[in-house]
Amino acid sequence: MSDAVTSVTGETFDQVVLQSENLVMVDFWATWCGPCKIVAPVVEELAKEYEGKVVFAKVNTDENPDLASKYGIRGIPTLMFFKSGEVKDQVVGAVPKAQLKSKIDSFMG
Repeated sequence: MSDAVTSVTGETFDQVVLQSENLVMVDFWATWCGPCKIVAPVVEELAKEYEGKVVFAKVNTDENPDLASKYGIRGIPTLMFFKSGEVKDQVVGAVPKAQLKSKIDSFMG
């Protein structure tokens, strides 16, 4: 994981995600998840492209089951979009970079 993507836990979620003034994309993932490994480099690329404009965070669902439960994560990877502390949308599964860019741009516009 690069400096552009922040690893968050139950202790840091509120500060990093809910209190952010920027759009936040949270990747709920696990080490054993094949599709998560496909999405990870895409999240890294997007984090570099939108640096300073969008916050990118990752939540390991095995290490943070309470967060996964709180947000109703049933399949991973689940990518959730937060703005002003509220969930605006989510995408489940390994999706193309263009689809994620489109969502990000729609929330920024």
